[in-house]
Order: sequence, then C-alpha cells, then structure tokens
Amino acid sequence: MKLAILSRNRHSYSTSRLKAAAQARGHRVLVLDTLRFSIGLEHHDPDLFYGGKRLSHYDAVIPRIGASITFYGLAVLRQFEQMGVYCANESIALSRSRDKLRSMQILSRYDVGIPATAFVRQKSDVLPAIRRLGGAPVVIKVLEGTQGVGVILAETEKMAEAIIETLQSARQNVLLQKFIQESRGRDIRAIVVGDRVVAAMRRKAVGDEFRSNVHRGGTTEPVILDQEYERTAIRASQIMGLRIAGVDMLESDTGPQVMEINSSPGLEGIERATGIDVADAILEDIEQRVLFPDVDLHHRLRLTAGFGVSEFTVHNMPGLENKKLRDTHLAEENIHVMSITRHDAVIPNPRGDEEVHPGDTLLCYGQLSSLRALMPEKPKRRKKNGRKNITDPGIGK
Repeated sequence: MKLAILSRNRHSYSTSRLKAAAQARGHRVLVLDTLRFSIGLEHHDPDLFYGGKRLSHYDAVIPRIGASITFYGLAVLRQFEQMGVYCANESIALSRSRDKLRSMQILSRYDVGIPATAFVRQKSDVLPAIRRLGGAPVVIKVLEGTQGVGVILAETEKMAEAIIETLQSARQNVLLQKFIQESRGRDIRAIVVGDRVVAAMRRKAVGDEFRSNVHRGGTTEPVILDQEYERTAIRASQIMGLRIAGVDMLESDTGPQVMEINSSPGLEGIERATGIDVADAILEDIEQRVLFPDVDLHHRLRLTAGFGVSEFTVHNMPGLENKKLRDTHLAEENIHVMSITRHDAVIPNPRGDEEVHPGDTLLCYGQLSSLRALMPEKPKRRKKNGRKNITDPGIGK
C-alpha cells in the first residue's frame, strides 16, 4: 500500500515510529505537512494539491493533526474521505474528540462512567453548578487545552469563581468537573486500536501536582487492565467513532471514569512504559480496514424505500425471550437479525437455532413499520430530590 502520514513534524517520535512500522510491513509511506495541502472543489471531482502539485493516489491516511491546526487539518482529512481514501480516524470522529464538552455530552448518553461535569456561562450559575457537582474542590478545564495545560484544581468555591471569571474574561470556555479525590495524581491511559486495547499504562504525578501528564513530569508504569476498564476504554472509543484512540480514565471508587479521549495519542510514553509495539498494531489494523472498509448500513439500506436498520434490547418481550430465532415472529414480519450482542460478546449473523436471551441487543434489518413496533417507549426524565429536572423559565413571572 501507499500511505500518507499527516504531520507537521516528521521527526517526532510518533510520526517516526509509524513510518518505520509501515516500511517494516512493506508499505510505501510519505510524511506530508498538513498545512502544505490545498483543496480543489469542482463538479464530481474533489481533489487535493500538495506543494502546488496534484496529489497522486494513496490507499490510506494516518492523521497526526495537532490541536492548533484542527480546523484546517479536518478540512484536508475530509477531502481525502471525499476522494475515497481510507482514513485511520475519520474527520467527524476526530472533530468530536477535540471538543471536550462535546465528548462529555456524547458519552453522557451511554453506560460509560464519566466525572460529573458542568458547563456554565453566567456568573450566577457558577456556585449552583459547583454544588451540583458535590462542592469544592473542583477541576476547571479550558476547552482548548492539551497536555494538562489549562487544567486547574480549585480548592474552594471562591477560588473556583475567581478562576472562572478570569478565564471567561479572556474569552475562554471552561468546564467544571467533580474532583475524584481517590485518584488524585494518577490515571490510566489505554491505547485502543480497532476493537481491542493494545497497551495500557498508569501515569502518576510528581509531588503535589495533581495532573499526571508525562509532559508535566509524570511517571509511567505498565498495567494490565481488568475487564471493566478494558470494556470502558473500548466502548468510549467506539462511541466517539475512533479506531485509534488514547482513552484516559480515572480510578474512582465506583469504577473507571473516562476523563478524555485523544484521537492522536502519543506513542513514546506508552511504548517505552510497556515495551509493546503500538505502531505496528496500528498498521495491522489499517491493512485490514483498507481491504474491508466499513459500510454505512443505515445509509445504504435505506435506499430501499420502507426498509432500514435498527437496534433494540430485549426486555419484557415474551414473543422473543428464551426462544430460538426460528420460533420467533421476526422472520414472518420480514425482519433479519444481523447480530446479537450479549454482555461483551457479539454473535454475528446468528442462525435459526440461536436462542434469544433477556438483555440481548439485536441489530436488525427489515421493514421500518415492523421495526418501529419493536422499539420501546422513550423513558420519561426522572425526578431528582423530589424536583422535576426541567423548569420553565416563565413560571413565576
């Protein structure tokens, strides 16, 4: 294959390792400066130019796009996608991961542990938000920060108010997060490639520093993740749509708490801490995906009017629970079960003698009218502390 690595620093550890791994596997690979591209848009002819010359054919692209050039880097990556070139991480997934607020908003919908988080703009909302998080101390994060820059621990409510006011006056958007006391000064970095964790390490801060980033002097040690932490890292990466990710997790008393998901994780710290060839694992995954790229089933299958793809969990369904697929009503209603997810295992293309268990999640293709009948009603929002979650600003006026 012919591969391109998008990187502004061809001599960085991560870029050099990826290039060496690609060459060791027999591929031709070039490191291309992201900012030297220009985009050409014409009818039915998306194109890219590099250094003023039309770009030749590439089979795959590995984006190593720094935070400072995210906007332009995403534009270049989208153009590769429009040209049909496989991208190791897609532009939409990279965009999600670069926005700390958006990442937390997306993860909050799923059964993945995250630190309680708040986002406020008005000064009058700061104290109520801190108290909803459980009170001081709280962690304040600048949305655009990287490598621990712009992450501040506020020990008191007054300190938090002053820090937020200062940052907002400098036109910085900030997040408030609950401080996980028991994990102070340490976290877990897991590197996810495809559907598996290929390496993991524990990072520890030095001295009184609460940030464990290696760039801030933190130390590292290899760690073998238990099932809960491994499952959380993989699930978080999949939810964000990333095939290559560095998932940072806090070790809380209630289990793993996803702190951040990095779409361009550095390889130096993890490879030196674990001795694992992460770069080679990334190249192996790219080889497989170029041969068998993902297909957007929802888009492709809805080309047939009245048909589509849906997923539902079996719960209180006497017509399905503890029955073999052939004995259910699904086939009669023109519904084909493409896979069954049971706990952490996926059963692809299940046969008629496969039994459906309570709690199974079925991915189905069929008539939309039939699929709709299987969808559970959306649960109403729960009350908290005896009060409704939603208030009407007009009440009492």
